[in-house]
Parts: sequence; structure tokens; C-alpha cells
Amino acid sequence: MSEPTLDRRLDRLIDLLAENATVVVSGTRLAAELRVPQSTLWGWIDRLRSIGVEVRGLPGSGYQLAKMPDVLTPQAIRHRLHRGQFGCRIHHHYKIDSTMNEAARLAAAGAPHGALAVAEEQTAGRGRLGRSWFSERTAGIYFTLVLRPSLSPAAAPVLTLWAGVALAEVLSETSGLPMDLRWPNDVLVNGKKCAGILVEMTAEPEKISHVLVGLGINANHSEIPRELAAEATSLRLEAGRSFSRLELLIAVLERMESYYNRFQEQGAGIVVRRFCEISSYAQGKRVKVTDGSGVVSGVTAGLTPEGVLLLRRDDGRTEKILSGQVRPE
Repeated sequence: MSEPTLDRRLDRLIDLLAENATVVVSGTRLAAELRVPQSTLWGWIDRLRSIGVEVRGLPGSGYQLAKMPDVLTPQAIRHRLHRGQFGCRIHHHYKIDSTMNEAARLAAAGAPHGALAVAEEQTAGRGRLGRSWFSERTAGIYFTLVLRPSLSPAAAPVLTLWAGVALAEVLSETSGLPMDLRWPNDVLVNGKKCAGILVEMTAEPEKISHVLVGLGINANHSEIPRELAAEATSLRLEAGRSFSRLELLIAVLERMESYYNRFQEQGAGIVVRRFCEISSYAQGKRVKVTDGSGVVSGVTAGLTPEGVLLLRRDDGRTEKILSGQVRPE
């Protein structure tokens, strides 16, 4: 059985247990519903337990959820998601190389605007500038949206800011902690990164074919690898409590779609202004910018209407920063 097919069957197993959460469901019934031998069912139950789903096995009786699992199954998402285009199709994986790679495959196969690839774990999560993204199993939220916007390629930089604004607002409201935005794609809490955005575009000179918008959120990580601990954190580490990944995902998708619709109707200004209101990096911050050609230093001087960062260099010149890593000096 292929991994995507197995993922669908595991989703169905969780849904069956959740739909009957107050009773014990016999193994015979579950196996019949799933059309597999009971020996296969036993293996699937063990696999769910390995990712933290608490399934109680009662000898001679059957199976029951010890508590409702925080797993991002398509049915659980659809049940809570308001009607809209984001999440119109949901592709859920328990373990995958990268939701960006999966979304690229979906887009190439004609996936519609708003299609969603989401994973419990990534083995090769990708960040900006070729970096990897630490993707602890069932602790974070890792997803990519396929968008087909009616925009020119010149508007693409604003899409990163748009996702950041929506994400920062939701994480602040949910955690009660103030969030900061570091241009162009980092969400910070207490000076450390708790979420990031990766945007990749496929376009012709005058038209965007599709855009992939990937988000990684460090939600319930109980620890951060030593090599990342100086710069990264999680909502759980900062707030001292765990969060529902499902509720966070729903809130982020709905806020993103709300801002996306307003952006389409009112233009980029609404996104750029809100980014500048949230971000301590947008104006008056002394930073260094590292890219492939070297390092430049200066003080940030706002954003252009297109969302490009302005940097006032020490020699008095103002330079447009199109890409690169921005850090405090």
C-alpha cells in the first residue's frame, strides 16, 4: 500500500474512533469498516500510538480513544473551517519530505486555488535561502497552500508579508504574547523565531501561474535543538502551556483568507501598513543584511508600497533590500 493511500486509511481510522469516542468499538467492526484484516488493523493502531494518539485497547471488547487526538485530519479540519477557498482540498500526511514539495506536485497536477498540503512530520522541511526547517513530529504545524492569484509577478513580495501579518495576529491572540515580524518572513516572540514563511512562485513575464505559501509554526515543541536554541523557540516554551494545533491551523487559515480577500479588493497597502504596525524591524532598527554578495549595515527606513525593505546606509544612501537575511547589528 502506498504511503498516500495508507495516510487516507489512518485518517479514516482516527475519524471512526472520534465519531464513536464515548463507546468501545470492536476490532471486528473497525476492520470491516476499513476493509482490512484484523492483523492489519492492529498494526495501524500501533502506528497511531507511535505518533501520540492515545488509543485504549480493551481485551475482548475493542478500542476507544483515551482523549480526542490533536491530529490534522481532513475531516477534523473541514468540520471546523468556515466555508471559503482555503482548504477546499486537503492532502494530509503523517510523514512526508516537505509540504512545499507536495504542494508543488499538486500544483503541477492542476490543484485548485486554496488546495492545502499538511503534515504531522517533515523529514526535509525547507526554509528560506536554502535552509532546513526543524519539524518535530506532531509538535508543530507544517502546511503549504497552493494559490492561483490574479496578480502580476511584481506583487509577489507582498504575499510573504500578507502571510506574516495573518500569522502574527493569530499567534498573539492565541498565546497572549506580543509577536514581532522580521522582514520578510520571520515571526518572533521574545526576540526568537517561533514561525516562518516560505513563498515560491511559478510565473510567466506578465502572469503568475501559481504560488506556494508554506508555513511552519513551532507550537508545542518542549525543547529546541541546541544548535537552534539561540534563535528559535516555541509557543509552548514561551507561554508555559500547550496549544491545540487544530484550532491554531483553523484560525491561521481563516485569517489568511480574510486578509487575502481584502488585499485583492483594496491593494497591497493594507498589508504593508499592518506589517509596519506589528514589526519593530520595519522602521528605525539598526540591522545588518547578509546576502550572496556580502553584508551591508544601516537603519531600516520603512517599506516600499510593494513591500520591499528600505535601508539607510551609514554613508547616507537609501538602498532597496530585495532579499537576504536581516539581523540586528
